[in-house]
Amino acid sequence: MSPAARRTRVLLPLLLLALWLVAGGALGPFAGRLGEVATNDQAAFLPRSAESTAVIAEQKRFRQNETLPVIVVWTGGAVADRKADADRALTSLADAPGVTGEVSPAIPSEDGKALEGVVPLRPDLGDTLPDALERIRSAAERVPGTTVQLAGPAATQADLSDAFAGIDGLLLAVALAVVLVILLLVYRSVLLPLVIILGSVFALGVACAVVYALADHDVVRVDGQVQGILSILVIGAATDYALLLTARYREELARDTDRFTAARAALRQSWAAIVASAATVALGLLALLLSDLTNNRALGPVGAIGIACAVLTSLTFLPAALALLGRAAYWPARPRPVDDHREGVWHRVAALVDRASRKVWAVTLVALLAGAAFAPALTSKGVPLDETFVDDAPSVAAQQTLSRHFPAGSGNPAVVVADADRVTEVVRAARRTEGVASATPASASGRPGADPLVVDGRVRVDVTLTAAPDSDTAKETVARLRTALHGVPDANALVGGYTAQQYDTLRTAQHDRALIVPVVLAIILLILVVLLRSLLLPVLLVATVALNFLTTLGVSALVFRHVLGFTGTDPSVPLYGFVFLVALGVDYNIFLMSRVREESLRHGVRQGMARGLVTTGGVITSAGVVLAATFAALEVIPLAFLAQIAFIVAFGVLLDTLVVRSLLVPALVRDIGARAWWPTAVPETGKA
Repeated sequence: MSPAARRTRVLLPLLLLALWLVAGGALGPFAGRLGEVATNDQAAFLPRSAESTAVIAEQKRFRQNETLPVIVVWTGGAVADRKADADRALTSLADAPGVTGEVSPAIPSEDGKALEGVVPLRPDLGDTLPDALERIRSAAERVPGTTVQLAGPAATQADLSDAFAGIDGLLLAVALAVVLVILLLVYRSVLLPLVIILGSVFALGVACAVVYALADHDVVRVDGQVQGILSILVIGAATDYALLLTARYREELARDTDRFTAARAALRQSWAAIVASAATVALGLLALLLSDLTNNRALGPVGAIGIACAVLTSLTFLPAALALLGRAAYWPARPRPVDDHREGVWHRVAALVDRASRKVWAVTLVALLAGAAFAPALTSKGVPLDETFVDDAPSVAAQQTLSRHFPAGSGNPAVVVADADRVTEVVRAARRTEGVASATPASASGRPGADPLVVDGRVRVDVTLTAAPDSDTAKETVARLRTALHGVPDANALVGGYTAQQYDTLRTAQHDRALIVPVVLAIILLILVVLLRSLLLPVLLVATVALNFLTTLGVSALVFRHVLGFTGTDPSVPLYGFVFLVALGVDYNIFLMSRVREESLRHGVRQGMARGLVTTGGVITSAGVVLAATFAALEVIPLAFLAQIAFIVAFGVLLDTLVVRSLLVPALVRDIGARAWWPTAVPETGKA
């Protein structure tokens, strides 16, 4: 090799490292700044075409100033005699910072054991919302002999902000610490885990910078859930791709290959599987753009950007670092071929699959089907308000107190918008609807009994339900209310509000699953056909990961109800779980079967299956454990939605890694033989 060529092969990796160090230094801080462009306003993440979404747009016309209400609740032994004190406390807040509109007087409950009052706040308070709530609490606590609680949308938003406060720091720190510990155990070296972690941090920094710029220009939306999933997804994916590449690099070094040649060979042998794996996840996420739910559509492009950045660092930064470090990357361990461990666990697994393939796949199939039988038990009709937060949240406790003393729908009425000349008929029809406690037109003064406020020929009617706003009974009442009001001639009535939003979200989520699931399966099937150059095997792989998903749902249904105490699941959880588990599950099958294909073309199907399983067993299992651990880190955010996603993905990835990819798929392919690769001609046996 000429001196110029030697200089080039050193300078190119150095240049790549320098570029990534500059990019990491410049863009890395954006990993902690996504919160600046994130919104946790749940009303912004509703179905675009739903009736409740149309009501939100119409409601704005009835408000000169948009408000975010706080419901003050007083309870205690002396509360029946403290209405005058409560009125004075509420009146004192009329000119308080952040308060807009008219503060209501105190309203006693029918049982005489509670008082409530509504304080409207500006919706743009942002970081000053906690201060405004504290001022309200301080004023309310001047009523002697009572206990004060704050409920309503403003209190809930404050609790959500507190829950997401750990997204930028705590979640990222926990995820990186978990990955680092696992990598140290896998490699038993000091330097390589740090290099892989650095690469994943670079990927996350670039992804967050791109998403920040797009969100700042309203191209994509980001909320706390999307933000948390992005961090976990990038770290997990970048680490998985790194494990695959470094395993190939170790094999090349074990053959006494030059470190630069080994890096090129590892990249050449790995890039197709890495890109195909990333494509399944990215395209699966982009299929969420077909959803009518805004938070689903938000995750699609944001997640795809994260996956693209993970691939970019894996195919540029990591090979460059490996080429410069050489064997030092594995110090104090020494790279050696997988075949040196002839009595290792993966040799025993491969021998079992080879010896009793039909028995292995039959037993694992029965076990997976048994778990899948419980999948219908997973109810995805929504998480009750008192289970939204994993830990007790003040706003939830306040809403429970409110429901005990006032109609359960107090504080979250259904909102009806209709033509003003039909308001009498609309109110009458609403009051006659089963499950409705009261129906009152909104007035200009905000006081009951005053003339209705008419804007552009439309009026707003607040309908209080007898059932809790997050209950199935309340959703059924909304359906009846819509039927009744749509039947009022020429009223053009629309029904919205919190319960209607939950009802519309549930129906839209069901529609999204029916549409997106087949699209994702078709995308993944097409990628597998192109990569493996086979027709039967891709169908088999897609079927196994779909079975893994159903089994995971079945186990989750049992764990959620009997272990974690969840009585419901967010409507988006099954779809998120499907996209992640099916796309990521196919990842590991891609890693395995691309190596099996390579070995089978040289050694025949039987030896190819055994060699592929042995050489990839350790690295894929490590990748699965890393990905499961990173998703499990979502548990540090105390929200039921993220806790449910964390369990489903973590358990599903481990099940796929340890059972489906290790036993079911190899046993099926071994039993089917060369026919699995049709129409590609793969020999049954070959020369070693």
